Amino acid sequence: MAPKPRYFTLNDTIMALKGGMAQYHIRGVDELFFQHDNIMVEGCNTSFQVHFQVTPKTFAHYYNIAQLISGPVLSVASNSPVLFGKRLWRETRIALFQQAVDTRSSNLYLRDMSPRVHFGTEWVNDSVIEIFREDIARFRVIMTSDYEDPFEMLEKGEIPRLRALQLHNGTVYRWNRACYGISGNKPHLRIENRLLPSGPSTVDEIANAAFWCGLMQGIALEHEDIRPLMDFDEAKSNFIGSARRGLASEMDWIDGKRWRSADLVVEQLVDVAKNGLRARNVDEDDIQKYIGIIDERVKSQMTGAQWQLSSLATMKRAGNNSRAERLDSLVQEMIKYQKTEKPGHTWPLAEVVPKAANTIHGTRVEHFMSTDLFTVREDELVDFVAVLMSWQHIRHILVEDDDHGLVGLVTHRSILKALTDVSHSGHDEDLPVSAIMVRDPISVSPEMATIEAIGLMRENKLGALPVVLKGQLVGIITETDFNLLAARLFDDSIRGQA
Repeated sequence: MAPKPRYFTLNDTIMALKGGMAQYHIRGVDELFFQHDNIMVEGCNTSFQVHFQVTPKTFAHYYNIAQLISGPVLSVASNSPVLFGKRLWRETRIALFQQAVDTRSSNLYLRDMSPRVHFGTEWVNDSVIEIFREDIARFRVIMTSDYEDPFEMLEKGEIPRLRALQLHNGTVYRWNRACYGISGNKPHLRIENRLLPSGPSTVDEIANAAFWCGLMQGIALEHEDIRPLMDFDEAKSNFIGSARRGLASEMDWIDGKRWRSADLVVEQLVDVAKNGLRARNVDEDDIQKYIGIIDERVKSQMTGAQWQLSSLATMKRAGNNSRAERLDSLVQEMIKYQKTEKPGHTWPLAEVVPKAANTIHGTRVEHFMSTDLFTVREDELVDFVAVLMSWQHIRHILVEDDDHGLVGLVTHRSILKALTDVSHSGHDEDLPVSAIMVRDPISVSPEMATIEAIGLMRENKLGALPVVLKGQLVGIITETDFNLLAARLFDDSIRGQA
């Protein structure tokens, strides 16, 4: 984010309203749960924003249409299914942005409180004033500006800038946001579409914008008022469902039917968007090009989100690579294909890039560590640990406390020695883990350079290094991980000499 005083103030104020660390919890195929001490995670919310200018008289109708089409448009455009290596929503940024600046207390679960990032509560009936009034009433003013008297300015024949309103409007984030501004000494109203993601390519972004603008105009031509045709809550449900599932979502529509999103787009909305663009005198070649991209994308079922997920799955099936290598390769392949200026649905699936798999320099422990941990408590029995090692085919078990702090490490060798000693003694005793574990073992952080970690293991003749972040156990890296890496480096070296 730009180092502007406004953003520092916004961060400090929102964190103060939160009353502590920001909590993030998003469930998808995987589950992400973490805390952060500022709102900078919001920076992952990369969007491609489009503005649609309207008159005060037509605002309510067009704004309701913007809300109506949010679901199908988002399902088509979804492009952020992975965050911190976790497969979450098809458009994860919807959940992420809401949680980044959410100032509600979890203790007030009985109250109906709206987050600062929200879809809205009802259709607009008459005027943009309804939105401005609601946002002022619901959300505390967290930043102020120099005072101006708009009525005094109007009496002087001047146009008020309404700086205080604009500033407050900039701290309340509706996915379709009403914007007042002055351009060329002329005041105007705009509907700002904040729900479209960036990418996967420039031409995809333009196609998404064309589809949205075409639907805005096309539906306005077909219906004078959409409010009697569908409940607002259905439009909101369509939006959330599309963010979660993309093209696989189902939605209620103004024809009274329930559609699969892909079928609704191909069978109805593509033609509506084309007609809307023609009504605004958009060049026919451009209409066919950009709406054609939407049509082909949906028919192929290959949104940007699906391309990423399918690529990751294909690379994983290929084997002999880590999650970090797959993610690195995904980014590199995406950048490569973006430069071709072809839409994302035509890209071949990403493959593991040799450079991403072969280099150690510049990598960190987190690129190779395992985060799927099997742990025990120190009061559990050694017999159980032995069975756990056998079941999971592992040679190291980490010991943690109830707060997920690292307590100790049990090795396969120590298990064998303990079981042998018990057998030789002839005593059938229940031995606790605390009796054989290495207490307070050497650990590393995820940010440690891989080379340093290898050196630390060799210097201390260690078979494994627990990985700890902010006092909590997050992973383990073993000699087996590095042996596999060394084998790949050797194979690549041999191939390079061939």
